[in-house]
Amino acid sequence: MNSSKYIWQLPEWPHWHYDTERLVSLLAKVHHAQGHLLGRMQNIGMGLRDRATLQVLTEEVLKTSEIEGEHLNPETVRSSVARRLGVDVGALAPADRHVDGVVDMVLDATGRFEQPLTEDRLFSWHAALFPTGYSGMNKINTGDWRDDASGPMQVVSGPIGREKVHYEAPPAEQLTSDVSMFLRWFNAVDESDPMIKAGLAHLWFVTLHPFDDGNGRISRAVGDMVLARAYRSPQRFYSLSAQIQREKKDYYDRLEQTQKDTLDVTDWLAWFLDCLLRAMQGADVTLSAVLAKARFWQHWAATPMNERQIKLLNSLLDGFEGKLTSSKWGKIAKCSPDTALRDITGLLNHGVLLKSDAGGRSTSYELALIA
Repeated sequence: MNSSKYIWQLPEWPHWHYDTERLVSLLAKVHHAQGHLLGRMQNIGMGLRDRATLQVLTEEVLKTSEIEGEHLNPETVRSSVARRLGVDVGALAPADRHVDGVVDMVLDATGRFEQPLTEDRLFSWHAALFPTGYSGMNKINTGDWRDDASGPMQVVSGPIGREKVHYEAPPAEQLTSDVSMFLRWFNAVDESDPMIKAGLAHLWFVTLHPFDDGNGRISRAVGDMVLARAYRSPQRFYSLSAQIQREKKDYYDRLEQTQKDTLDVTDWLAWFLDCLLRAMQGADVTLSAVLAKARFWQHWAATPMNERQIKLLNSLLDGFEGKLTSSKWGKIAKCSPDTALRDITGLLNHGVLLKSDAGGRSTSYELALIA
């Protein structure tokens, strides 16, 4: 443990160092898992890859906000992402400018990964996160660095009067030079492993804590931008923020420990790479759903279907909530009860749908299993 309170107070700040040999095995596992995901996705069409990206980016936006205690509406987020990706998901939820701001930041980071990261770009992300200029009830500087007018920037927890200070960020007067140094490093072409660079970028930015609020979300977007650069693609089939949300307490504990230690960040990078590996391994569940959908449509490719039938089958494949009845079919497809029944009967006759064994007042239907 160093004699200073925080790592940015060390004389050698911000010259990070780490033990490459300790990370070699873990890096190999992460790259292998990434290659496995990309290999699986190469076997399906562009449309299904887009849908997998839609699902992952929706989860990314929801979870990066949830880590900060903010719960967004999943349908609104999905609709916002779908609009920007040009993916048809049927009826779209009404736009919400706060949700759109988070989506715009995440998509700008991953979609325009080749463009340099600049002060103005970071300011635009921050302004998008806080379109009203308020964080909750508090007015904040938006699209600009914090000024510490109310005192040092601190990360605290606990009730008023008994707060615990977990971290205090560098003073505002250092930010211009500190951020400039970060951006020069970030935009430089170097030989470091991109997974390492993503972990360092995340840690460095959140340690600077340059904004009044939104630093965690922006630091995760900065890390995602490095990962998109690594594979030269805006498409990604795993959500690191979702994995961090699952390990939220450990994440904050690791950050606090690292920010009060030395500039040897091997332990932080090992945790970050482990978390990244778990995110990639967990993505197999998402991809399995996408691939199951691909197999379904390949299996029934020769079966004649109208637009209503295709729409409702896609709803079932995407995780239809509750039981599918003829009345729900009519409401979703915007058709009469007789038309709904004809649609369902046609699919029953072809073996696409089955009557559900589950009891209930109304007959319900489910997808037939495919070997």
